[in-house]
Amino acid sequence: MLKRFPPKVNNMEELKKLQLERLKWTVNHAYNNSTFYKKKFDEAGVKPDDIQSLEDIEKLPFTTADDLRAGYPFPLRSVDFKDIVRIHASSGTTGKRKILCYTQKDIDDWLYMFARCYEMAELTPEDRVQICVGYGVWTAGVGFQLACEKYGAMAIPTGPGNLDMQIEFLIDFQSTVMCCTASMALLMSEEINRRGVRDKINLKKIILGSERTSDAIIRKIKELSGAEEIFDIPGMTELYGPGTGLDCKYHTGIHYWADFYILEIIDPKTLKPVAPGEIGEMVYTTLWKEAAPLIRYRSRDLTKLIIGDDCPCGCFLPRHDKILGRSDDMFIFRGVNIYPGSIDSILSQIEGIGSEYQVILERRDDGKDYMILKVERAEDGDKSQDKKLAREINFEIKKRLLVNTIVEIVDYRTLPRSERKTKRIFDKRY
Repeated sequence: MLKRFPPKVNNMEELKKLQLERLKWTVNHAYNNSTFYKKKFDEAGVKPDDIQSLEDIEKLPFTTADDLRAGYPFPLRSVDFKDIVRIHASSGTTGKRKILCYTQKDIDDWLYMFARCYEMAELTPEDRVQICVGYGVWTAGVGFQLACEKYGAMAIPTGPGNLDMQIEFLIDFQSTVMCCTASMALLMSEEINRRGVRDKINLKKIILGSERTSDAIIRKIKELSGAEEIFDIPGMTELYGPGTGLDCKYHTGIHYWADFYILEIIDPKTLKPVAPGEIGEMVYTTLWKEAAPLIRYRSRDLTKLIIGDDCPCGCFLPRHDKILGRSDDMFIFRGVNIYPGSIDSILSQIEGIGSEYQVILERRDDGKDYMILKVERAEDGDKSQDKKLAREINFEIKKRLLVNTIVEIVDYRTLPRSERKTKRIFDKRY
């Protein structure tokens, strides 16, 4: 499938050989050029020469978001300042932003990976790509745009929000591809439907990034927008940004670019590898990143490796499942550990409801915790069936998660939408 932006190797045997070669380079580069990594390795009693196999990666210490914040403003820096051509930053929801430096080679590698994503989604130079993600210090906007230009398609850099302009551009420019968060895609799709302009636009594909999504939301986006295909693109500023993998048209999992980084899946409690196919935390080690290499970086994102048959698309690179949640997103309700992704999965299988929901956790005067689950009725749903629908939802939640909920069915479009990431869990107990 990949022709212009292929992997640097031809099969898994060559991939492992390349990974080991580049892992050794990365460890040596970080140890010899980063005061942070030298101190970290010395404290762990590890030297670069200790890495002689891919399995030896487990000898290396973990890196965390706290390390990046503690090293502000130039954490993990492993090159001279004269070699740094750009910085990007994470959203900084807690404390200082996580700043990452890039050399020109880092930028080139990132755009190569990202262009590979467009190729896997089978875009052509005839496509017109409306880029509805944030610009500024974030990796999203500039990443989507520059990779689009590298690939050779037309970039339409609109940024997020401004629905009037977005709809106008979809109509006037006949955009064929839209890149955005799932929340923005839902907002846009509902607006396309509300304005009755679906037959005036030419939207074929949507690439979703930056946010965990559900099957129900994807179905709703397709239904309202008329898009034929929706792809999931992972992305994390610390790694490079978006564009480090994509699910192909067969949607058998996200092909990740293992010629540029190693992905480990670990148990977030024991910090040991989980069995193949089990859910765990994603840990990244970059293989050729110069300015701010990552070595065993704990992302807190949860997923599992896809094992079994090869993908029909023919790409041999490994796959992981979509992001299922974050290890620090988990909440405890009446002694049960619950991940938001579990609620997504359950609601996606129930007919008669919309794509939006909210979970509200509160502690009442009786000292007990209560979970209120607000779920939108389907757009054409029958209000007289609300009680029956609420009972069905509560039954499925209790069967799968072993907890009781207070289910409230609300009107379609009652719950808030967002052009960036929609907040759905509200814990008011503390």
